Amino acid sequence: MSRSQQVTRPIVRSLQQGRTAATCQSRSIAARQFSSTTSRKDEATTTEPLKLSGLPISPQWTPEQLARLTSPDLGSRRRRAALATTTHVPFEQMPYLCFQEARKVLNEDRQEKIAQIVVETEKIKRLEAADPSTMRGGEAYKEKRLASLRKHVEELKILADINDPLVKRRFEDGVGDMSKPIYRYLANRKWHAMDQKIIVQRIQQFHIVPDILPKFEPTVDVKMSFRGQPVAPGQFLNSRVTEVAPTLRMQVFDKGERLISVVVMDSDVPDTEFDLFTRRCHYLATNIPWDPTKTHLPLRLVGSPSGKTGGELPVPWLPAFAQKGSPYHRLSIFILEQKAGERLDANKLQELYDGPGRDTFTLKSFRDKFNLTPVGFNLFRTEWDENTADIMEKHAIPGADVEFRHQHFKTLKTPRAAKGWEAKRQKPKYKSLWKYTKRIATL
Repeated sequence: MSRSQQVTRPIVRSLQQGRTAATCQSRSIAARQFSSTTSRKDEATTTEPLKLSGLPISPQWTPEQLARLTSPDLGSRRRRAALATTTHVPFEQMPYLCFQEARKVLNEDRQEKIAQIVVETEKIKRLEAADPSTMRGGEAYKEKRLASLRKHVEELKILADINDPLVKRRFEDGVGDMSKPIYRYLANRKWHAMDQKIIVQRIQQFHIVPDILPKFEPTVDVKMSFRGQPVAPGQFLNSRVTEVAPTLRMQVFDKGERLISVVVMDSDVPDTEFDLFTRRCHYLATNIPWDPTKTHLPLRLVGSPSGKTGGELPVPWLPAFAQKGSPYHRLSIFILEQKAGERLDANKLQELYDGPGRDTFTLKSFRDKFNLTPVGFNLFRTEWDENTADIMEKHAIPGADVEFRHQHFKTLKTPRAAKGWEAKRQKPKYKSLWKYTKRIATL
């Protein structure tokens, strides 16, 4: 007898006996919805079939059908029965004694944290009203003390809600309010669990440091998608796909609004004149307002009148391309945070980096010149494919007819006469053995 038949046989027997009045009464009590009052024996019985996991069970069902219904994929029988009888009960009022008792303990702890927040907030108000000349450290000590107290208040806000099951449920469902510290903390912890490690690995693997920047540590979660398809960091993309600017999904973890700049650059442009690789700017947008509640940034809409993203576009999107024979190109996407309250001059950026200025762009000089801080990163790779020539011709990009080939250099060593086994077997008689030696006289 199989395991499924062993599980379903008691259910089939109980359903077959359900035609009697006593079984009907017990079934009505089992299917009785959650209530705070005690059951009554004279309560009217119901003729509706019992529902498990939202599906009615009929006495005419075969054991095979019941086995599929009661499979482990749908959870335990207790769970299915609970879901069938408590669908109308809110999550925080689920009728489980241990669950409700645990919620009482968590609520008491939360009230303690709220009381501490009130006390610390009063300290901040008194310190803000105090005269810094009366303090030992003066204005510097006052600002340092205020920053410490505010940081402690933010930590208490997180501790007050960190164990709340409703908060965890909203975050897992993707409906958390990122303006609250607890949801930003959970999102930051989730990002550091895996995605941040992958980005740091790509930075080291593709030598972003030190090829582009001397040092860099990302603090913003940046993901990208082309034409609605998500792209993994470092993935090879067809030139037809990258013809249109990507959409970024960015999540910042600190409160407040700030202005950011977005740079997309190619760091593997071959220079045949000097026999080295240079850089090229493919996209530059600036003065984009951003805060924790925003997540999506379509780069193609930045600077357009119909776009709601805001910001300015000094350098429009240039499709990614790689000439035939050249190694793969690293297309890096950098998010740079601007200094608080400062806007960049888009006209000046256009004069510097648009047109011929694309080929002289370097991220380090751009960062130092305008006092920017790199906070986010992602990248993709491109190489010559069957669509590259058409894309370059469509967008008037020169160089589609250029092919790079590896240059072979002759050895500078003087030729040495063959000796021993090699010299003896250079005759046509041993032609079948020539492939096993390096220095063979060709006929």
